[in-house]
Amino acid sequence: MTEEVKIPPKGQAVVVKHTGSHYLLSQLPEWNLFPAVLRGKVRLKGSTATNPVAVGDVVDYIFEDEMGAITAIHPRKNYIIRRSANLSREAHIIAANLDHAYLIVTMAFPETKLAFVDRFLVTCEAYGVPVTILINKRDLYDEALEEMSAAFRGIYEGAGYDILEVSAITGENVDALRERLAGKVNLFSGTSGVGKSSLIKALDPSLELIRTAEISSAHLQGRHTTTFYEMYPIASGGFVIDSPGIRGFGLVDFKKEELSTYFPEMLKVMDNCRFSPCTHTHEPGCAVKAAVDAGTISPDRYYSYLGMLEEENKYR
Repeated sequence: MTEEVKIPPKGQAVVVKHTGSHYLLSQLPEWNLFPAVLRGKVRLKGSTATNPVAVGDVVDYIFEDEMGAITAIHPRKNYIIRRSANLSREAHIIAANLDHAYLIVTMAFPETKLAFVDRFLVTCEAYGVPVTILINKRDLYDEALEEMSAAFRGIYEGAGYDILEVSAITGENVDALRERLAGKVNLFSGTSGVGKSSLIKALDPSLELIRTAEISSAHLQGRHTTTFYEMYPIASGGFVIDSPGIRGFGLVDFKKEELSTYFPEMLKVMDNCRFSPCTHTHEPGCAVKAAVDAGTISPDRYYSYLGMLEEENKYR
């Protein structure tokens, strides 16, 4: 039997699960779970998110009668936030205080749209979260999917991103991924059906709390298997936050003139633009447009950038 851990009557802890108005806390790196609720109107200064407390937040608590009460939230070193829906003013924080984020994508069953990938990556750049792209379901590849994967890698490795191809089924590169996670708080995110939960189970088969589901063949989309944001300890070291599948990713609090700086490949050349600031849309002597024409910046990434500019115009 595991020896019961005595929870100090007050202190600091990390939010490891959020289920509506209730939370689970633990004093990381120790895994000593205890329940908590919010006391009063606790909110991080300046935050307008729908969830005042997110998984990964460091909080102050008091503990009595087998229940904790969150009394304050510490400032976040970083976080990932998204707008809930198109043109919505509501924003939701996915997770906070991350050492690394892993965006899990698939070439098919379901196919991850590039627009989603770009919005996620831009948000990581803007909010200071290191990010790696995991291409999952390597076991399903045929010649066509090999070509799609090569093209995808060309776009994003060309932009400067780290990419690892994995398979939760065959275990390909799972050991390498496990080594990367050790000693860190990591987020796994992506659209429904890309295999986030299955990949976490492959990393640590002893985790039995994660549910998985088949892909809906009618729409080639995944069913939501994770209802709440939740952190798990990996037996080999480190922690993984599993998140519900995301169907859309709206940007939050972006200034049009700063957006291009969150595209690493644009940031490298924009100092050579004739005009400053340059929107990289219509100005003569634009180094970004010249790089797109020369093929050193992916047209797909550039069109994503234009789409985000248009999205911000509509929102405003």
